[in-house]
Amino acid sequence: MNVRALSGHAEFAEAVRLQQEIWGFPDLELLPVRFFVVASRIGGQTFGAFDGNRMAGFLLAIPGIKPNLKTASGLPYLHSHMLGVLPDYRDSGVGRMLKMAQREDALARRIRLIEWSFDPFEAKNAYFNLEVLGAIVRTHVPNMYGITASRLHGDLPTDRCIAEWWIADSHPKAQAAARVPLPPQKTRDSQESLGRELQRHFADGLAVTGFERSETSGTYLLSPWPSK
Repeated sequence: MNVRALSGHAEFAEAVRLQQEIWGFPDLELLPVRFFVVASRIGGQTFGAFDGNRMAGFLLAIPGIKPNLKTASGLPYLHSHMLGVLPDYRDSGVGRMLKMAQREDALARRIRLIEWSFDPFEAKNAYFNLEVLGAIVRTHVPNMYGITASRLHGDLPTDRCIAEWWIADSHPKAQAAARVPLPPQKTRDSQESLGRELQRHFADGLAVTGFERSETSGTYLLSPWPSK
């Protein structure tokens, strides 16, 4: 498996095709080739994972500025908008390879923070983000993208947690001050209940710093976290 920056319209078009195959998006909801072109030219990231000549997965990130209310300057960061892996290659480390390439490129440009959104009900993603990569969560956004046509979203609002990956920092994990179990089923009521519980702890100065897996679900672990 080879991970490298995407090059040229043909590879960007293949990443667009993978969006359809992975998420089942209709044409209206696809990120087009021109978006990949712009991202690659303005300091974003467009990476592909290749098994020979076959693109097995891709990553797309765009640059942003995190406002700082204490000073006149802001913090540059990368918003990692899409990471997709074909079904044939899931659980084979492709996602991790893409994230490590993203981290290496960001560190080379002295970027300290990478963010992305994820569905808090996806236990596997939560474990990967929090335990494997070491990201934290301090923000929950109800219905972030609206209700989409993707078969994976099940006609439910797209509630999302925002993962913060402080790639240049190392923080030992503190003992959990609060635990929030993941509801067994994803319904609108359980989405709202989970969101309220997480937001209540965020308001108290806690952040999600870990995820404890079980055979069927998992639990979010929260602890105090220094502000950035």
